[in-house]
Amino acid sequence: MKPAESFRHCPQCGQAPPTVGHAPFHCAACGFLFYFNPAIAVGAILQAPDATFLFVRRAKNPHLGKLTVPGGFVDAGEIAEEALRREIREEVGMEVDRLDYFCSLPNTYHYRGVTYQVLDFFYVGRVGSKTAQADPGEVTEICWLKAEQIVPEEIAFDSVREAVRRFLLRA
Repeated sequence: MKPAESFRHCPQCGQAPPTVGHAPFHCAACGFLFYFNPAIAVGAILQAPDATFLFVRRAKNPHLGKLTVPGGFVDAGEIAEEALRREIREEVGMEVDRLDYFCSLPNTYHYRGVTYQVLDFFYVGRVGSKTAQADPGEVTEICWLKAEQIVPEEIAFDSVREAVRRFLLRA
């Protein structure tokens, strides 16, 4: 279900809309207007000195057991770079000094019966060592892969797969 489909009544006046599932939600009775903007997420393509890239294996759904890059959702009030540094610390216990913006890509995130529209911002960075500690609530495995070891079908999200593909093409 898309978020727009979950509005069965106006959150302001309680009236049932004439149609359900249209974005933005507009209540004809009271004029309430709600836009279904995408959630914002960030991800890091991190390279070690030995030309390997950091991937993590997801510990939860969606895409349990698939690979992705460190990252996650941006909290309200955070800037993208702060959110990404926080996510990297939380997931793999690493500090990254420099993150350079690479690209943004649309994505979807299916969670608890709702498919959210997401806009993912990708950054690239280099790490000085491969010392990482997985948060078992988020990550089941830390994987350092050479470019030729990356299997696109093992990557959890279309946007991550595309960002990695674009990065490897330019490298």
